[in-house]
Amino acid sequence: MRKLSGAPEAGDPIYQVKITLLNIEGLPVWRRVLVPAAIRLDRLHAVVQAAMGWENYHLHYFLDGQTHYGEADPELQYRDERQVRLDELVKPGGRLLYTYDFGDGWDHEILVEEATAATADGHYPRCVAGQAACPPEDVGGTGGYARLIQILGDPRHEEHQDVLHWLGLEDPSRFDPAGFDLDEANQSLTAMA
Repeated sequence: MRKLSGAPEAGDPIYQVKITLLNIEGLPVWRRVLVPAAIRLDRLHAVVQAAMGWENYHLHYFLDGQTHYGEADPELQYRDERQVRLDELVKPGGRLLYTYDFGDGWDHEILVEEATAATADGHYPRCVAGQAACPPEDVGGTGGYARLIQILGDPRHEEHQDVLHWLGLEDPSRFDPAGFDLDEANQSLTAMA
């Protein structure tokens, strides 16, 4: 039954990938996730969304250095991500670029750190480590995120209340840029699976 659902069986190859949000000032935002080596790129997209904390509102693509992979769309001319597996593109030590939200331009490096084998009691995908909060959707890219953090940190800033309202918060301490919750990341991964 696990094979039919796409879940790896004991002994199947597993990749440990580190997903790093690029060009963030200050505390780096990253997640370390165990995924089946044979995961299709459309499923890897869902893993990145869940592990990082994105809400899948925007377009995305993968880039292996020469070819763009994404949703099949004649205008974008991407290779169909549903037809490509991670282990066909990248081996341990290799990298992919993943870009999410073409307006804000969130670039992520996906580094395949190592290959291991699935265990009989393992759950995949599974986040095993991470650091820092994902920026809110539609914040305006890396510059907008830096500005948001600055405004939240200064209760006297003229836009402080507007930003709190935009985030749906009453208390600025409810958004911690350094915060990362491993259990929450894994709940999101379980929900997407």
